[in-house]
Amino acid sequence: MTGERATSRKTFYDRVYEFVRQVPAGQVVTYGQVAVELGSPAAARAVGYALHFLPGNSDVPWWRVVNAGGGISLRGRGEAAEVQRRLLEGEAVEFQHEGRIDLRRYRWIPESPG
Repeated sequence: MTGERATSRKTFYDRVYEFVRQVPAGQVVTYGQVAVELGSPAAARAVGYALHFLPGNSDVPWWRVVNAGGGISLRGRGEAAEVQRRLLEGEAVEFQHEGRIDLRRYRWIPESPG
């Protein structure tokens, strides 16, 4: 029974993926926001790790997660930052001249339950 219970429990990564799948096209969330929404406010870096380890064929829209300043945190990782920017621009997310997204305009705030 213990093994069955352990395999049915969602991991933190699974919870990250489930949350990020809810982010609508044309909107973004921050790593820290995801961590707070999942009840682990100090886990922003763990959110980044979860997204880093996504398989290539994943349906999780990882590109909709940005840093706290509205920027892309994939610098130094080759083409990934440009891919993220293109995907966001393809969803009509606009970047300001310093390469940041206006979070007041594009941040997704999930509805509170109840």
